[in-house]
This record gives sequence, structure tokens and C-alpha cells, in this order.
Amino acid sequence: MKQIDKIYDYILSNSKAFTKEKLLKIKGFSAQEVGEHLQMLRSNVSRELNTLCREKKIIKIINRPVLYFDREQFIKILNVTLNDDCDEIIEISNFISDASDAKQEDKSPFNSLIGFNTSLKNQIEQAKAALLYPPNGLHTLIIGSTGVGKSLFANMMYEYYKHIKELTEDPPFIIFNCADYSNNPQLLLSYIFGYVKGAFTGAEKEKEGIVEKADGGILFLDEIHRLPPEGQEMVFYFMDTGTYNKLGESDRHRKASVLLIGATTEDPSSTLLNTFVRRIPITINIPAFEERPIDEKLELVQYLISKEAQRVNKTITISSEAIKALIGSTTYGNVGQLKSNIQLVCAKGFFNCINTNKDIEINLALLPPNIKSGILTFGNQTKDNTTMWNMMPSSITIQPDGNKTFLETDDYETPFNIYSIIENKTSLLQEEGMNDEEIKSFITTDINIHLKRFYERFKNDINRREGLLKIVDKGIVDFAEEIKILAENKLNKKLNERFIYAISLHFSALFNRIKKNTVSFESNIDLSISIESKEYEVAKDIHKLIEKKFNISIPNVEIEYLALLLNSIQESSRQERVGIVVAAHGSSIATGMVSLAKKLFDADNILAVDMPLEMNPSDILETVIEKVKAVNEGKGVLLLVDMGSLNSFSDVITEKTNIITKSVDMVSTPLVLEAVRKCSVCDTDLNSVYSYLLTDFRGYTNNITTQLTQEKKEHEKVIITICSTGKGAAIKLKELVENVTNNIGSENINTIPLGLNNLTKSISEISEENNILAIIGIENPNIGIPFISIEQLIDGTGESILINIIEGKNIQPIINRGENQIIFKNLCIQTLSEFITFLNPKKIYSLLDEFVNLIEKSVNINFENPVKLRIIFHVACALERMLLNNGLTYDNDNLEFDKQTIQALKEASLIFKTALSINLTDDEIYYIADIIKVC
Repeated sequence: MKQIDKIYDYILSNSKAFTKEKLLKIKGFSAQEVGEHLQMLRSNVSRELNTLCREKKIIKIINRPVLYFDREQFIKILNVTLNDDCDEIIEISNFISDASDAKQEDKSPFNSLIGFNTSLKNQIEQAKAALLYPPNGLHTLIIGSTGVGKSLFANMMYEYYKHIKELTEDPPFIIFNCADYSNNPQLLLSYIFGYVKGAFTGAEKEKEGIVEKADGGILFLDEIHRLPPEGQEMVFYFMDTGTYNKLGESDRHRKASVLLIGATTEDPSSTLLNTFVRRIPITINIPAFEERPIDEKLELVQYLISKEAQRVNKTITISSEAIKALIGSTTYGNVGQLKSNIQLVCAKGFFNCINTNKDIEINLALLPPNIKSGILTFGNQTKDNTTMWNMMPSSITIQPDGNKTFLETDDYETPFNIYSIIENKTSLLQEEGMNDEEIKSFITTDINIHLKRFYERFKNDINRREGLLKIVDKGIVDFAEEIKILAENKLNKKLNERFIYAISLHFSALFNRIKKNTVSFESNIDLSISIESKEYEVAKDIHKLIEKKFNISIPNVEIEYLALLLNSIQESSRQERVGIVVAAHGSSIATGMVSLAKKLFDADNILAVDMPLEMNPSDILETVIEKVKAVNEGKGVLLLVDMGSLNSFSDVITEKTNIITKSVDMVSTPLVLEAVRKCSVCDTDLNSVYSYLLTDFRGYTNNITTQLTQEKKEHEKVIITICSTGKGAAIKLKELVENVTNNIGSENINTIPLGLNNLTKSISEISEENNILAIIGIENPNIGIPFISIEQLIDGTGESILINIIEGKNIQPIINRGENQIIFKNLCIQTLSEFITFLNPKKIYSLLDEFVNLIEKSVNINFENPVKLRIIFHVACALERMLLNNGLTYDNDNLEFDKQTIQALKEASLIFKTALSINLTDDEIYYIADIIKVC
């Protein structure tokens, strides 16, 4: 590269980092500064700078000393025009004042976006038109692939909205991600429009929704394609009328003025209702990274590296080859993927100079294989820009600028400071006496683990198999599967799912370039892959298969890429961990244990399965299989379960999924914590952690505590609950019994769940040291101890017997209605909590119970508890349907109901109108009458 080209590149690259404020303050670069940085004589630099001025590439600013600045960047930053004969600026302040006198429109916040006057020019004009349209703007939909910057563009629309409104206070800007509530339209309703006091569980006071919060401003609905049809209907009704009602209200008397901006990665015509799409007149398509011109790609790289330089307060020098690799490796993830890759390589560069005063240096050798391989695809992107790249120096240096404010673009910001983590852990490991090589290995792994969550986002979004098939032809994905099997057999190693994603995406892009005749069949790039390696031999076989399968010629350099990919995917598999699935009966038992483990160990390789008692085994199996698939990273999955039948699922799951699983029953919080510690922190393999938990782990309790507990048991009264396994239902029975004992003040009674296996022997052993008061469950062991069946417990007679036994009274059943039926009340509340969304089960139960009592008195009948539970459950669901204006229609034309019953139901239902402002329709009354008639 010529001397003059190096000088111009220095002026250009550094000028691009300037803001208007910085230009006004610093004004430009002196010949002395340029000479020192490029190690050239000042006189030579001055001569070349004057030549560049005459060529209209830079401008000269009269100052002491004379300063220079890139001409185009000067025009762009100040938004001014320069005459062709102007190569010297007498006074920069004259242009500053001219710029300040320009139209307010020209100072648009959009100008801070890279590509505002090129690739994003039309999009910005659309956005301006939407925001300026009287009286309050036009609703807008932003579409584009993952990571292109849709959220950033929406933020810029808000900034422009503030800019043109010139309000004394900033209008609201509310962001709502529709994916968070895509499977629960009822909950979605409460978040969008708010709710009134008592409308549902936890609604202790009235709360505003996001529509109310956004009144007078903008509501940004991200991932709007995840809005279910019901949600779309709610929103477009509000868009039509500007009116809405909160949950628990019947009239739409509330009003709000809200401008709606939506964002989606999907095709609106296939994922949104036509009635919804028609109400959004403006659609803005944000281009993918691949569609951006090469100078914008370079500017994006420099911008993102500048952010890292400022964050770590170190100068970063990056080679042109590394820049090319970064740009070439940015495919499906767009700018978001580029940002993650830059964070990774900057972190590695930072580690290399952590104990020195040296700058961070990033070159091709530093890059991981998946990024390094991007250099292969780069050449095809720059065919028409060879002049610019020929002028580019061998490296670019970016200095930290503490005065620069960066646009926060999206969710790709790390929730941690990777540089602080590296510094702290390096210092700690040095104190532990580790040598430099060991520390480097440890920290490199640590960096990958921390930044892995960014790639997991792609894995959970685009890289899911169904997502992959949306962007890659199924034939290519199927062929990638064949290649995976071939490579695994020849290399005798397991390749993970990322190989399918990587190879499919690469082939799709490659075939597209071949179709467009933009593939270079000549390349002298060295990717440091040994032609003697097994991976290289397998890559040659794959290369032949591709040409034969698709009847096309493939460049030989693809062999090196494939070999690199085979090696890279294997390397990443070494960082994989054993997955953990915790499955337990109950509404939140498994979730509670998993939540604690996640908090203590920051673990993301563990999932919970909560199972209602009534859930059948086949449904349980399918649920657990889905969780096993989701948590599997390639090293197998450990199942921690609460009952024996689940313990037998392991073999079935392995057979159905080809994922190796091991199962340990009798799950407890200590067992879960130890499993996570072994799998996440210690990186133990599946067989080792399984063997350890099964034979060696005895919990965290010491022997003294165990002994004291045993001594205490000798003086305890005991109630035994029996189910088939001693878990699940038996534990649920234990909870119900403890509710009764606690209610009557007998908290010193211990409840022990047992299974049918060796039942008589187990009861005999317990009776040696304890006083067994009663046995409750599915089978009477007939050993002279009072027995209460599950049916008796639920219908109320068993509860009376149990209370009499505990209090030492006659054990004949005495049925007590009302509050004394503790078990029935708790069963009702638990059942309601699993099936209703908005109403508070604890508060609504008293109303439902009164409703049933009123009916009993009116028609002179006493319902058995199972019937009473059925009525309560049905009426609770009916009340929620009324809230949503979604009541049932009675479709039986033969209305032969007892008039007294219908009248009793209507009179009793008035308590809901008084307490909740909810009216049950005649159709809902008829359904309740049906239940009573059958009973």
C-alpha cells in the first residue's frame, strides 16, 4: 500500500468516529499526529495531506497547528454542502452556525444510524412519513430477520417522535414482548389493558395496562407474530375505536391515544390476521446484514469495536484479515451475531494482554474456527469494492473515547462485564499457583461459557429445526443429516446438532452463490488444516458427495472449510454438560427445587416438570421427553424423579430419542443441588454423577442431626398415608392430613407416606418406635389400626373420623358442613388454582361455597362432596368465561328443567353480581342445572 493511501485511511477511519460535538472541540488531525502514529516523517505526511486536499478527499482546517479532516465525513456530520473549489476552511464555526440554522428536520435522530443516507434511507423516509401523518401518526410494522436492528429502529422512531413533537415532557415509550405471553391469551389481556381489584389471583388493587401507560405516546410490540389471534382481535378493536375496558369491567368506557409499532421476523400475511394487518398501513423492511453495502459493514465493525474499546478502556488494533472474517462469518444472526462475535474476540484479546500495558490485538489466528472460516465467504461480497479494500491498511487501530455516547441497540448487551470476570478470575487463579498455560486454558473456556448464551438465543430461535426449515430447503437439511452420519462413522465421534445447523446454512448460501455465478474457484487462503488429518479425508468424501448429489461443481477450498467445521464442532462438544430434568408430582415441587439450584449455581442445564396427580402416565412421558430433548447438550440427561414409575421411563426415553438417560428416584432439594454442582461446576460425566448420587451421596445433614431426629421420632404419634409407590398421591395425602392436624392444633403428629411394596413389614418397623394413630390410603392392611379410605377423606366422613381419632373420641363419622371440612376446602382451592387464571381461588371459594349452600336450601337437597366439587369447579370456569365475554351456548333444544331449580340458580347467582359485577347468562345457568339433574 502506498504511503498516501495509508495516510488517507488513517484520516478516514478516525473521522468516522467523530460526532458533531467532538468535531467542534478537536476539529481534526495534525500532520504531526498522523506521522507519529504511522511512523512517517512529518514533512512527508504534510506533503501527502496537501495532495489529498487537492484531490477533494480531505479538507484543511486553519488552526494552530493546521488540522485535516475527511471531506465526506465533514459534510455528513455537519449536514452541510461544500463547493468543489473549497479545500480550505477558514473558520469551522461558520459551518457549525450554518448547520444550526438548517431545518430542524435535517437534525433528525435517524442520522445517528449507520446507513441513514444509503441502505436505510427509504426506510427512514417511511418512518418519518408515518410519524408526521396527522393527527397522531400511522401504525407501523417493522419486519426483518433476527438481529437486523428492528428494536433499534423502533427506538429511533421514538426519538424522532419526541423531536417533532417538541413537548415539555417526554411522551411514554412502552416496550412489550408478545412472546412472553403467547400461550396465555387471558394473561395477555390483563397485561395489555390492565385489571380491576379482585379480578384474579393476586389482584389486590387496580392496575394499569400497557395501553394506559402508553397513552399519548408509542407502544412497541416486539415479536408481534407471537400475539395469538385473540390478542390480535383485542388490539385491533382498540386501534379502531381508541376505547378499551380493563379486566373485570363490562363497558369499554376508557380511552387512550396510542401509536402502535410492531416488529416481526415472520411474513405478516402468514402469521397475522388479515383484519389486523389491514389496520397497519406502513410496513418497513430492515435489510439483512448481507444486503448492506460493504462500507456500512466495515463501519458497523468499527462502531462495535469502539464500544468494546470504551468498555475496557484500551486501544484495540484489528487486522484487515480478522475484519474480513468477522464480516464473512455474519450470516443468519445479522448485526446481533456480529456483535456477539466481536465481544468474543475482544474478550480473548483482552485476556492475552491482561497483565501488560499493551493494546488489545486481534488477528486471524486469535479467532475461533467458526469465525475464522468467514474469510472464505468474504471475497464474494466485495467484488465491486476491490479499490476500497486495496486501500485499506493491514490493520485498523481504534482508541477508547470516554466522551462518546453509544446507541444501545438491542438485547445483545451482555448482562455481565466479561472483562471484569477475566481480570478477577485471572488474579484468583494466579494466587492459587496456576501457571500461565493452565490459566489461559481455564479462562478461554470460561469466556466461551459466558458468551455461549448469545448463541443459545439463535439456537432457541432460528436454529430450531422448524425454524431452520423456514430458511433452508428441506433437501439440504436432509443431506446435512446424511453427512453427519457419514462423518460420525468415519471419525468415530459424536457430532452435535449444531453441525446440522452450520452445514445446512453454509450449503444454502453456497448453492445460492453458485446459482448467481459469484463463486470463486481459485483461492490461496490457508486455514491451517492439516491435509493429513482425518477431518480432511472425511471432508474430501463429503465434497465428492455434494457434487454427485446436486450435480454441481464445488470449489476445492470447500474441503478446507468442511474440515475446519468438523474440527470446530468437535471442539465445542467438549464444553457440553450433562442435562438434568427434575420431575415431581404437585403444582410447583419440581419448579421450586430447580429454581433454587439455578439461583445458587447460575445453571441453565436443568429443567423442571410439575405434574398434577390426575395426569396420566403417557402424557407425563411425553412431557418429560420434550424436556429431555430441550436440555440435552450431547452428554446425556440425568432424570431426578419422585416416584418409581417415573424411574422406569429412562429406557423408554433413550429408545425414543437416542439420548442416553439415567434416572434416580426419591428426589429432594439436596439431591438436585448436588446433581447441578456435579454436572455444571465439576463437569462430571453422566455415568459418574449417576453412580455418585445413587451410592455415595447421603445429603448435607451430619450424623448428629440424624441421631437427634431418630431419638425424637420415638416419642411421636404417626399417621401413615398409602399409595402405590409411597410418592405422588401418598405425599399429597400427607399434605391434606397435615392441614387437618394443624387446624386442630395437633402439630406434633408426624405423617409418613408409604408404598404398597413390603407394606406390612414397613408398618411393623414404624410401629416399633412410634404410636400409629391411623392409616389413610388406597388399601387397608387389616392389622388392627383404624383405616380411612381416600373416598371417605374426600366425601367428608373420613375427615370427621380422623379428627375423632386424634382427639381420642369415638371414631364413628360425623359429617360437619362448612369450615370444618378442611380437606374438602383445600382440595377445592388447589383444583381451582390449576384451572382458573384471573379469579383468586382463595377469595372466590367462599362465594362458590355460599352459592352451593343457597341452592341446597332452595331445592331442599344436600350434595355429596364430589358433586359439590363439580359444581364449584364448573361455576368458577363460567365466571371466567363471563369476564372474557366468551360464555357457553346451550345447544340442547329440549329445555325440560325444573322451574324451581332454575329459579334457585338465578337467585343464588346474584351473589356474583353483587360481589364481582358478573352476571351468569341463562345458557350458563342451564349447564349448571344439567349437572344438578344428573346428580
